[in-house]
Amino acid sequence: MTTPFTIAIDGPAAAGKGTLSRRIAEEYGFHHLDTGLTYRATAKALLDAGLPLDDETVAETMARKVDLSGLDRAVLSKHEIGEAASKIAVMPAVRRALVDAQRAFSLKEPGTVLDGRDIGTVVCPDAPVKIYVTASAEVRARRRYDEIVNAGGSADYAAIFEDVKRRDERDMGRADSPLRPAEDAYLLDTSEMSIEAAFQTAKSIIDAGLSRNA
Repeated sequence: MTTPFTIAIDGPAAAGKGTLSRRIAEEYGFHHLDTGLTYRATAKALLDAGLPLDDETVAETMARKVDLSGLDRAVLSKHEIGEAASKIAVMPAVRRALVDAQRAFSLKEPGTVLDGRDIGTVVCPDAPVKIYVTASAEVRARRRYDEIVNAGGSADYAAIFEDVKRRDERDMGRADSPLRPAEDAYLLDTSEMSIEAAFQTAKSIIDAGLSRNA
């Protein structure tokens, strides 16, 4: 019996891991899960039901009901949902519930690509390929700024830069599952890389992992 092949991709906000993960999943015909959306879906369910965001038991109950096949990125990317998600993401019971669901997802055949903040360290520590995608805070803020402006929105670079730094501090300083590279993760710094170059680098890492696993 073949074991599903799991690719764990971690990294800070706006490093490009989402774009890279979706492209990798498409390339290899694997299932993809943006684990950040699972926290956002839980938050949205609480907001929709008019439930409090500071009750861990209620939040855990909602987390256990999240349907991982119905995560709509466009809907879940709204700012207010992100703010609510950051409040419940620090709750250990919510994290445990969603990690259980994410681990179950990682067992799908023929393979999966999971991206987030704690995939290689907590969710799938035995994944045969782990990649930690990063870039300088300045580059990440610039990318987010360009993304908003190119979509027709208005943005303030200085405010985005401060937000990126704040999120880094929160993610890296969290007591439960802090953001850090797994010891055996490949570090992929995309500061000076195009999406194509980052993809080709990741592809060579994954191909080597697949041949080791064959």
